[in-house]
Amino acid sequence: MSYKVKLPTFEGPFDLLVYLIEDAQMSIYDIQVSTITSQYLDYIDSMNEMNFNLSSEFMLLAAELIEIKSKMMLPKSDLDSDLLKVEDPRSDLVERLLAYKRCKHYSQLLKECQEDMEGVFEKPQEDISCYLDNPDEYLSLDLKEFAKAFSLFLHKKQKIEETARHYTMVERERETMENRMAYIRNFFEREEKSGNYEIDIRDLIPNAHDRFDVVVTFVSVLQMMRYRYLDATQRVTYGEITVKKGKKAFDEPPMEVATDDQ
Repeated sequence: MSYKVKLPTFEGPFDLLVYLIEDAQMSIYDIQVSTITSQYLDYIDSMNEMNFNLSSEFMLLAAELIEIKSKMMLPKSDLDSDLLKVEDPRSDLVERLLAYKRCKHYSQLLKECQEDMEGVFEKPQEDISCYLDNPDEYLSLDLKEFAKAFSLFLHKKQKIEETARHYTMVERERETMENRMAYIRNFFEREEKSGNYEIDIRDLIPNAHDRFDVVVTFVSVLQMMRYRYLDATQRVTYGEITVKKGKKAFDEPPMEVATDDQ
């Protein structure tokens, strides 16, 4: 049984022949049969240890080349070429070589396509009949049921907004008395550099439109007055309250003031 053996450079006799023609930079339509046949036979001599069936293919083409070479060496007639038309003995070989090159070119394209497709993975088709067979469901409600459903929707939306406002308020109420007292101390230190020693309590409120900010500032001032850090003055009832530094410096540690019950 014959089988193909791929040589280090050539896959068969035509592959070798095409290589010799291209290496000699010959036109495939004007092959120098004598030169190519000599080179081809030299290569055949080096195939003594090759498989017999494979070597027979090379020997068959070698015989064809020798036959073509002998025909090319025959003397040419002196008659007019129009009267005696002699077919070029290389024409059949040229046609076979061209067909071989075309087949090899297309085989190379198919090989490249195969290599490209080896990196492509397709998702197997899934059965989606369960989604296609079931018809779409439509909401069937009368006017009263629709109004009731819409009312429930608005009520739920209102609850969500109230919850959001509550958590927003909690986020805003993270300001502590300790932070506000530190803010007041820094505020007085900046104002003293400008020569201002009495401050309107409203100037100590970062956001006067925020009720919580007003309360935490007022409680912080009262606590600092208790520790003797600040003194406050209100000349008339419901009048403006001015705040100034007390007897104790801000850098002194606070001490609890004894109450009358103690």
